[in-house]
Amino acid sequence: MVKTLPQEYYKQLEEIQVADFVLIELTLYLDTHPTDMQAIQQYNQYAHYSKQLKEKFEAAFGPLEQGSLNRTPEFWAWKSGPWPWQV
Repeated sequence: MVKTLPQEYYKQLEEIQVADFVLIELTLYLDTHPTDMQAIQQYNQYAHYSKQLKEKFEAAFGPLEQGSLNRTPEFWAWKSGPWPWQV
């Protein structure tokens, strides 16, 4: 049985994907331009932003990544979320 997810789930997930895409691109750029201080500043800004987005998502919908905190002591929250192919 597939659980219906709220529209906010997809909205927040897309925001995380956008921020993480920027981080990947900045990482690749910084690999070849390691002294670009503006790029380093942007990287740090997006790393912080991505972390905030993930914390907000996990507070509302449960673990996002395998290393995420299990926020409830009553059960293993990782298993209760939708599987990737259900999203």
